[in-house]
Amino acid sequence: VLCFALGVVNVLLTTPLWVVNTRLKLQGAKFRNEDIVPTNYKGIIDAFHQIIRDEGVLALWNGTFPSLLLVFNPAIQFMFYEGFKRKLLKKQLQLTSLDAFVIGAIAKAVATTLTYPLQTVQSILRFGRHRLNPENRTLGSLRNVLYLLQQRVRRFGLMGLYKGLEAKLLQTVLTAALMFLVYEKLTAATFTVMGLKNSRRH
Repeated sequence: VLCFALGVVNVLLTTPLWVVNTRLKLQGAKFRNEDIVPTNYKGIIDAFHQIIRDEGVLALWNGTFPSLLLVFNPAIQFMFYEGFKRKLLKKQLQLTSLDAFVIGAIAKAVATTLTYPLQTVQSILRFGRHRLNPENRTLGSLRNVLYLLQQRVRRFGLMGLYKGLEAKLLQTVLTAALMFLVYEKLTAATFTVMGLKNSRRH
């Protein structure tokens, strides 16, 4: 619960920075989608100024709803990791470095694949300059998240929800695999040190 609460706070505090970051990165890009409105910012401060002036201060929190849902990504990742780990430990006494690396990579790949459609919508909403359903202009609401998912499927098919997944997997899977490897090594080292300390006390 504490981790989830911290994740929510992190999302609320950093979303304005991510919104501006996304706008600046996509600035000048040519889009085939006519629904996307081009932007012209001189820098970070100008981006903040224009967004607040033209769209209102709440536009800085575009994409907050899918971002909050994505807080569950690490939970999914750890759930699969622990599940794979338990299965392996039924067959062997301890995890090898390769085991930790591989199941860490698989767990992250599963979590990323399951949540990737939300990450796609999150990016669209952060960009913000998208002509959404005129009935509801609240960017990031559940209705618009579902609307954008539906529009993407209509335009590109079901696989349109996973455009760019390969690059995302390359970015996150290796990092997660190394993280779990280091985590297991540090955990093992910690328990070893604690065991030595305990033995010295007796």
